[in-house]
Amino acid sequence: MANLLIIESGGKVKKLKSILGAGWTVKASMGHVRELADDGEDSLGFDLDGSHIHCRYIPRSSQAKKILSELRQAVRQADRIYLGTDPDREGETIGWHLTQALHLNNPLRVTYTEITKTAVERAIANPKTLDSNLIAAGRARDCLDKLVGYKGSQLVWRLNNGCKSMGRVQSATLHLLVKREQEILAFKPQDYWVVWVEYQQGFKALYAGRTQPPTPKRENPRDKNQPDDTGEEHPVAEGKRVLSQEEADQLVAIARSNSHHVISVEGKTVNQSPPAAFTTSTLQQTAGAKLKLNPEVTMKIAQNLYEAGHITYMRTDSVALSPEFCTAAKQWLLHHDPDNVPAKVTAHRSKSGAQAAHEAIRPTHVERTPEQLSAQLTGDEAKLYDLIWHRAIATQCCPAQLSKTRIVTQSGDVFWEARGQVLIIPGYTRYWNNIAADSQLPAVQQGQSLTLDNAGADKKQTQPPPRYSEPKLVQVMERSGIGRPSTYAPTIKTLKARDYVQLSKGKLQPTQLGMELDTFLAQVLPDLIQPEFTAQMESDLDAIASGKLDWEHYLTDWNRDYFAPALNSAVSQLKTILPQSQRIPNGQRQNRPPTEPTDYPCPQCQHLMTKVFSKSQKLKADHFLSCDNRQGGCGTVMFWNPQAGNYELPRSPRSVPKPDPSKLTEYSCPSCGKPLELYEYQKEGQPKKMLRCANPASRHHKCKDVAYFWTKKGTFWSPKFGEVKNIPLSQAKGQKAKATRKANR
Repeated sequence: MANLLIIESGGKVKKLKSILGAGWTVKASMGHVRELADDGEDSLGFDLDGSHIHCRYIPRSSQAKKILSELRQAVRQADRIYLGTDPDREGETIGWHLTQALHLNNPLRVTYTEITKTAVERAIANPKTLDSNLIAAGRARDCLDKLVGYKGSQLVWRLNNGCKSMGRVQSATLHLLVKREQEILAFKPQDYWVVWVEYQQGFKALYAGRTQPPTPKRENPRDKNQPDDTGEEHPVAEGKRVLSQEEADQLVAIARSNSHHVISVEGKTVNQSPPAAFTTSTLQQTAGAKLKLNPEVTMKIAQNLYEAGHITYMRTDSVALSPEFCTAAKQWLLHHDPDNVPAKVTAHRSKSGAQAAHEAIRPTHVERTPEQLSAQLTGDEAKLYDLIWHRAIATQCCPAQLSKTRIVTQSGDVFWEARGQVLIIPGYTRYWNNIAADSQLPAVQQGQSLTLDNAGADKKQTQPPPRYSEPKLVQVMERSGIGRPSTYAPTIKTLKARDYVQLSKGKLQPTQLGMELDTFLAQVLPDLIQPEFTAQMESDLDAIASGKLDWEHYLTDWNRDYFAPALNSAVSQLKTILPQSQRIPNGQRQNRPPTEPTDYPCPQCQHLMTKVFSKSQKLKADHFLSCDNRQGGCGTVMFWNPQAGNYELPRSPRSVPKPDPSKLTEYSCPSCGKPLELYEYQKEGQPKKMLRCANPASRHHKCKDVAYFWTKKGTFWSPKFGEVKNIPLSQAKGQKAKATRKANR
């Protein structure tokens, strides 16, 4: 029996073939094979019809067409077809597209989070059907993103300042960066003083207040449960800030003129639990902090490790680990580090909305230590695998045990405080050290007199909030609910490619272009850039994925109740907003593309258009045309179409050539009654011919399945309609009219 497994990535083919063996063919779709067409209203490729959505999909590219052709050939030769696309919402949607494009009848769905013999054979032995809820969520995301991106981008083009696009996740993320930049620009530094004393007994204490002893600080539960993987430095303890030089001098004088003694000594032993295993977000954060890799590069390296069978699937928001791995890790620890095996492993909870069926990112075989694999991996692959392996092992270890000490001293009416900690039992930190270095305090007793060695005050200045590094932005996106694991890296990449942000000393800084775009969107579409609004949409998509929401009703209601009215309101504001944007001094505008006047009239308002030069790789020319009639609220843009030899409106449907009269036949279309035309083409170097509907208005929609192929018998045959029938046009039209009347009764 011939079996066919269709997967996404070509990098997995060789590994899977070696696992499955004889009788199996493994083919890759190379990612998405279909996308929404660029036709219909605003080139959306789908129609919002009441509470329903009618989508029109086309092959993603010429390469996708070729792949689909090869897959169809493989399907014909197979007895069983398995879909092994990635185990997430996007993978499920790709599986559905393959089912539709290849006309598969109930294909077997298999999922695995690691490419190992055990996992793959278990998946093959327990096939499922495609999850209609996950598919609905994937289709909803595609339509939602295109609706917001296409319609919203038409607004930002009218700025005529080089802005190319906006997006549901993209613009909300940009707003986070702009908001932080605005905080930095508005920040006014203030002077303050850190007052301290040093004792001959061997420790330093900081000013903690007057008149009454300081109370112990309560630990922030968030700091304890959510360790920071971004590498951001934690603030150094400074004691209570003093806001004037006069008060600082007074405190130093009191310290020098009064005796000192110990008021209280507090000591406690605390356990610190190991961090959770890596999710997509925390892996990107840690790789950025420790290896200086940006999120995009991190994901490419992780993809290589996954395809080679070294780690589990790298797009996940779950911190769960399989029982098999936990057992294997325990056995490894019993053999190599028996004192580090806990009676009960620390339990970690995934964040709300995480896909519970997935695992965290971990090594597929705990026995493959970084040292053993280093010779098989590239430098960056070895470093990233080292992080993943050590983090996963750490999760199965004992907590670290710390001894924390707090000493409060007094001189006159002034209190001083010193804090220290010492690692007693390293526990998980043998594999993953996220604890600060020891700061040991001497043994002192309550009431003990102390000898002052020195006292002083250091003048400092408050600092503005720091810009986000790429790892920190990923963390903020995740905690704000913006995007999902598969979108963090592409979103940041898009913001940089669009020139909305730039890296400055390792931190993300919005450009003037990005600032202008955010200001504009804050005026015309304020809700869409708010993290809470975008996070709610992500929650709605999760509800669709769990079967709690109907995707068509959700999207049509969202468009009718919010987006369409919001766009209408935005358009009505353009006449007042666009002239304001012109008043920004040219000296403040950065990275503006050069322009040149033309005598080409705008098709909308007849105002002369301006040639705007661009370095975009997607353009067919090095420029596009833009209407500068801002007072009229126009802002139309047009792009060069070399095939047609003229300029076209953005993403306008390509003009369909009229059928050649010499190619029309006496046969009629079974769907619309129009003539069939003869179409001749080449396939694999061989001349071919077919009959198709000659009606350009319906050929790609109602009549898209009308195709009769020339056979060896010397006849035209259709998989759907059978052998072509010579029906006179008048009779065909009569049959169509009769069928219509019957349907309307």
